[in-house]
Amino acid sequence: MTKPVAFAIAAHPDDIELMMGGTLALLGQAGYELHYMNVANGSVGTDREDRDAIVARRTAEARAAAHTLGATFHEPLTDDLEIFYTDDLLRRLTAIVRQAKPSVLLTQSPQDYMEDHVNCQRLAVSAAFNRGMRNYRSIPPAEPYLDEVTVYHALPWGLRDPLRKRVRPEMFVDVTPTLDLKRAALACHRSQKEWLDVSQGLDSYLVTMTDMSRAVGAMSGRFEYAEGWRRHLHLGYCPEHANPLRDALGDRLAISEEYLATLE
Repeated sequence: MTKPVAFAIAAHPDDIELMMGGTLALLGQAGYELHYMNVANGSVGTDREDRDAIVARRTAEARAAAHTLGATFHEPLTDDLEIFYTDDLLRRLTAIVRQAKPSVLLTQSPQDYMEDHVNCQRLAVSAAFNRGMRNYRSIPPAEPYLDEVTVYHALPWGLRDPLRKRVRPEMFVDVTPTLDLKRAALACHRSQKEWLDVSQGLDSYLVTMTDMSRAVGAMSGRFEYAEGWRRHLHLGYCPEHANPLRDALGDRLAISEEYLATLE
């Protein structure tokens, strides 16, 4: 029997580990085949190395992180700060989505603090939408597939939108059992310890990730450590009430009644 596929697509090396890694690991434990992709290659994630050196280093780190999570690694498509909603990038990402054939797609928040994150999720959402359109030409050509896919958006970095408003998730996933694995995958990105200290004043990205997971857990009122998710509108993707994340994770997932009330 073919395993269902969960595909995490984020902008930069370490974005998956910071906001999605615990959920991705749980899906792997639930029997999903895992896929992992950063659209950008980490080219500006340093104040010490030239472009080619840091791209090679960060790609190797991301590959190691994907291996730690048990996921198939897909090569990045462009440099940092060059993720734009372009015809070329969309066609190339559509080919990768068609080849992976995910039934669960995890990506970043539509509201986030930097444009690379926002544009990445736009590309991922459109690539999933284009998966079955036979006359949409991907680069390279890839056979369309018509199976349903449910798209989930992670919480933004900092848990707030660009206007500082707190973003509430639709559902919380208990990542307490996979926190050590999430931390181990994030620790693969060794180049970022020094860079984030310099560029964003983070004393330790591992501590920051743990603190943010604890904050989302507290928001849930149920779990010690959690990641938060919102479902993309179902139209063009899956049945209205499809929620394979809930089906796969069971008691490890809690629905936010507060969030659901805002949709009525």
